[in-house]
Parts: sequence; structure tokens; C-alpha cells
Amino acid sequence: MVNRQTASYLTKRFQQTGMRPLSRFGQNFLIDLNLVDLIADSADIDDRDLVLEIGTGTGSLTSRLAARAAHVITVEIDTNLAQLAQEELEDLPNVTMRLHDALKNKNNFDPELLENIREEFDKLPAKRRRFKLVANLPYNVATPIISNLLRCDPIPDVISVTIQKELADRIVAPPGTKDYSALSIWIQSVANASIVRTLPPGVFWPPPKVTSAIIRIDTDANLRARIDNIDFFHEKLRALYFHRRKFLRSVVLSAMKGELDKAQVDAVLEKLGFSGEIRAERLTVAQTIELINELGTASAEAK
Repeated sequence: MVNRQTASYLTKRFQQTGMRPLSRFGQNFLIDLNLVDLIADSADIDDRDLVLEIGTGTGSLTSRLAARAAHVITVEIDTNLAQLAQEELEDLPNVTMRLHDALKNKNNFDPELLENIREEFDKLPAKRRRFKLVANLPYNVATPIISNLLRCDPIPDVISVTIQKELADRIVAPPGTKDYSALSIWIQSVANASIVRTLPPGVFWPPPKVTSAIIRIDTDANLRARIDNIDFFHEKLRALYFHRRKFLRSVVLSAMKGELDKAQVDAVLEKLGFSGEIRAERLTVAQTIELINELGTASAEAK
């Protein structure tokens, strides 16, 4: 098992290879080995699990995941770093390393990666298999990774990742707070989220300029079942919160432009008992789901 990801080890290995951490890839390596273990432990991994790791790094977390999981798919975008990690992981038969971007674009996962995930997932016993994302996520892609994966097949059972504390606060934010956003609603609509641990910059090499956090997200089929159409919900949620501080009637009209006219929007708000003069950001998660479901029904009937 890799247990050498300390500042001195990383400095030496990077000097030997002529490499340096690349900020454009969000490369900040966790050097507190107890916290590396905590990320893996927080996901409750066992031999039922297919684990996806995005950002292989030097393979320190990867090897810990492989010791617990049925199979690990780890993705690294940096060719030089992938070669370094491969030296550490080559003797682990239950690890598949993929060298490319996990995202096709900011709104979609790479289709080849999703197909690889489905292939490995289908190899596990159907009655007990689970899919989990466990990673020290590159900060520059953390939001699209988490947000988009929750719309993919298979849906992750657990997400246990290190991200910016600011992003973690947004994910768990309650209605009416400054951090409450479309991302808060989206994740809380389909999952339960909690911050496991706050991490100071000094536990990383090189240290980032921000505080970080380990967050755990548990998806919930009962929560998800409240949503009539996941893709429609995700699309309209983003549209509603594009102008989150405007009045509800105004943002709904904008979000439903070309689908519903003013009278139809007013009818939806009246049916739900929602005032068009409140700000969209004041709606609770349940109220937002109710609103977008009703907008979807009205849109379908108007066609």
C-alpha cells in the first residue's frame, strides 16, 4: 500500500521526474495520511463496491480504495502524473486507470468513462452492488463532477470527496442563507449531505489558498422519486436560479419562455399558492420540486 505521500516524498519525486504541480489541473496533494484514510473510511467501502476516483494523483488514495473495494476506476488527466501513479498501482489487479478528462464538457460526463463504469458495475452481483465516488477532487472541476454524476447511470450510492469548504457550505446550505443556491437544491433534492471534516491548507502540498472539507453525500431513492422528470428539473432549476434574487414570477417567466405564457405561469403559481412577489431563493427544496413538477405538467399540456 502506498503510504509515502508526504511533502518530502512528493518534493523528491517531482524533482526526480522534472515535474511540478499544475494549478490548471487543481493539483494539491493531501499529505496528512490520516486524512487520506478518513476519505476512504468515510465512504464505508467494502467488496460490494465499484469506486470511481477522479484525480489519481500519486495513487496514495487509490491504493487504499483498492484494498477495500471490489474494483476501482481511477481517472487522471495529467500524463506525467499518471505515469508516476502507474508505478505505484501496477500490481493492483482491481484497479483500472484511465488517462483523460472525466468530463466531456461542463454539463456532461465523458461517455466512454460512463460506459466503462457501467461495464464494471454489471460485473458485480446485482443484489448487493454499490457505486461510489471517492476522491480528493481537483477544485476546478468539483462542481460539475458532483452535479453531473448525480444525473448519470448508475447513480452513485455515496459520494465522499474533498472539495473547497466554500463549495461544501453551498451544498449543505439551508433556504434563506447566502450560500443557498441551485446546487444546494439540486443535491438536497436527491441526497442527504453532511460535512465530515474541515481541512486547513497546511494538510496539502502545495497548500491551496482556501480551506477545504471532506463531504459525504448519500443519494436517496425516496427523495429522488419526488421529481417527475430529472432532466427537466435540473434544467429549469438552473434557469430559475440564474436570477435568484428577482421575484418568482419574473424568473419563472424567463425560465419557461417559449413554453408558457404569462397567464399560464400565473395559473401555476396560483394553483400552488405561491406569491409571484417573493424571491425565488426563498423557496424550500420541497417547494422548488413542487413548482418545477407543476411547470413540467403545464408545459406538456400546453403543447
